[in-house]
Amino acid sequence: MSENPLLETQGLPRFQSIRAEHVEPAVRQRIAEYDALVDELLARGGPYTWEDFVEPLDEAAERIERAWGPVQHLNAVRNNEELRAAIEATQPVLAEWSARVSQDERLYRATQELYDRADAAGLDPVQRRVLELDLRDFRLAGVDLPAEKKERYREIQVELAELSTRFANNVLDVTKEWRLVVDDPADLEGLPESLVAMARAKALEDDPEAPEHRWTFTLHAPCVQPFLQYQRNRELRKSLYLGYVTRASEGERDNAPLIDRILTLRAELAELLGFENYAQVSLAKKMADTPEQVMSFLNDLAERSKPFGERDRDALEALARADGLERLEAWDVAFYREKLRQERYSFSDEEVRQYFPHDRVLAGLFETLRRLYGLELRDVTEERDLELWHPSVRVVEVRDAEGERGLMLLDLFARDDKRGGAWMGECLSRRRRRGELQLPVAYLCCNFAPPADGKPSLLRHREVQTLFHECGHALHHVLTRVDRRQVAGINRVPWDGVELPSQFHENWTWQKESLAYLAGHHETGEPLPDALLEKMLAAKTFMAGADMLRQLEFAIFDMELHTGYRPGGARSVHEVLEEVRARVGLFPKPPEDRFECAFSHIFAGGYAAGYYSYKWAEVLAADAFSRFEEEGLFSPEAGKSFREFILERGGSRDLMELYKEFRGREPTPDALLRHSGLVAA
Repeated sequence: MSENPLLETQGLPRFQSIRAEHVEPAVRQRIAEYDALVDELLARGGPYTWEDFVEPLDEAAERIERAWGPVQHLNAVRNNEELRAAIEATQPVLAEWSARVSQDERLYRATQELYDRADAAGLDPVQRRVLELDLRDFRLAGVDLPAEKKERYREIQVELAELSTRFANNVLDVTKEWRLVVDDPADLEGLPESLVAMARAKALEDDPEAPEHRWTFTLHAPCVQPFLQYQRNRELRKSLYLGYVTRASEGERDNAPLIDRILTLRAELAELLGFENYAQVSLAKKMADTPEQVMSFLNDLAERSKPFGERDRDALEALARADGLERLEAWDVAFYREKLRQERYSFSDEEVRQYFPHDRVLAGLFETLRRLYGLELRDVTEERDLELWHPSVRVVEVRDAEGERGLMLLDLFARDDKRGGAWMGECLSRRRRRGELQLPVAYLCCNFAPPADGKPSLLRHREVQTLFHECGHALHHVLTRVDRRQVAGINRVPWDGVELPSQFHENWTWQKESLAYLAGHHETGEPLPDALLEKMLAAKTFMAGADMLRQLEFAIFDMELHTGYRPGGARSVHEVLEEVRARVGLFPKPPEDRFECAFSHIFAGGYAAGYYSYKWAEVLAADAFSRFEEEGLFSPEAGKSFREFILERGGSRDLMELYKEFRGREPTPDALLRHSGLVAA
């Protein structure tokens, strides 16, 4: 085989050069090198030191990540059959290696030996923290288990990795293939111009000879929400809604059998490790202590939110009845919600979008970070001349008074071969080795509607929040001052705390002071009118009770599946969902609904028994922002403190201790409930 770009150890990945045939050989080579190094180091014997034991192993582990990380990223942003097949062939190799290393008693004993003589070895607090977390992870991987149980643990991990990949691919495939074709111009009445243009472009992409009156709608995020909000034809709303909530629920791509198998394996894994359920396994690495604590937290929020949610539902049902509907169905909710919002506040999402062209928003984001933290962000795509995966990707350099801190690679627009949603990913982590500092690089990916017909991409306000959210994650990764890769950036930050910086930064999309430079009409540049801003602020808590309960429904469902549910028992997964909906849901769901079959967060995305993390972190984020409400939106002291204690420390210290240093006390949910309008007047 010719030169393999996945074996390079310097610079950024050369994405255009990576081919499917590079994947498995590169990963196998790096794993073989790691295994040989382990044997060599252990044969040499102790006493072990950081420099001759931990550092070499971390360097070898990083080389495996450099071979695999870019492939995972390409799978998300430029998915194709060849790459997918290579990943499916390689993933079991990687999962087997990971399980084997994490169960290696020799490595465990050597790590314990070094930790026990931390004082004599001159280890600093961050090095000790790395070893503490390593020892915890060894134990959670079953390092103490007898041989046959270790082997079973490894088999489970390999199969779970394969199942998660299949789950995600099924959702992606169905989303990519589904179409709703409209041939009657009357069915476009009320739809945003941008959505109609996107649907026309899709029709021509599918068939360059498509008749003049043909528009094709899909299940991609930029299409689904506005279609359900503005489509007046109820039957078309129903078609698209049912397409969305039945994704990956039938035929060859039915995820239901995969869900049962995933839950069965997770329960077996928990039992192997001596836990009562998988939720206990998940929480062993999180801020929350027990499943009971999490359920109490969620139920408390649900109880406080339910009266507000029921009030929201009653208002929608009344509006639907006035419109002649006997019953408000699931596919009507977004439509009447938007109608009620316009009635109450006399503005629409479409009106607001005109003031948020993506380039203006991006410049405003950079200005916010300059004012908050003294950062300079600038587009260096042309001067860096990197080999990127798509022409629309932008390279953004992050600098402060001390110099460059790292890069963000921005991939903002939806494509057919790109997975839905928005996320931040790690390209390179900060680390200092042999005196050389590697700066961090983050992927920042969204799915905004791309520019079309010579017009810029206009963002909904919710999408502006999304951009700030993902940038919060990226800052957490890029601004770290921790030089030990294992706990730098978001590495080893507990999952229920990792959303703190992201949700925290969303607050600046709601402030008059920041909106003054963040928003500007895409044609005239005029600022967001005060009257429109006042309406937006008044509408901020619109349906907040319903929104809170929807997220709590997902979180409680997740915890129920990983605590009380028994695969193969009296209840099916869908019945568990229906029971949760009966407790906290507001709107009836059609019998066809199979939401769980596309719930990638918990079956393919790392949030198993962890979806509550969003609400947990929202409490932290709202409480953190309340300091800025007290001291000033761009308070230099508050900004410096948040950067120092939250953004720069990574996983090098206990997050709750860091939070208390920033806030001066433990967090309370009061600010979140106040911001959400969920406090009785």
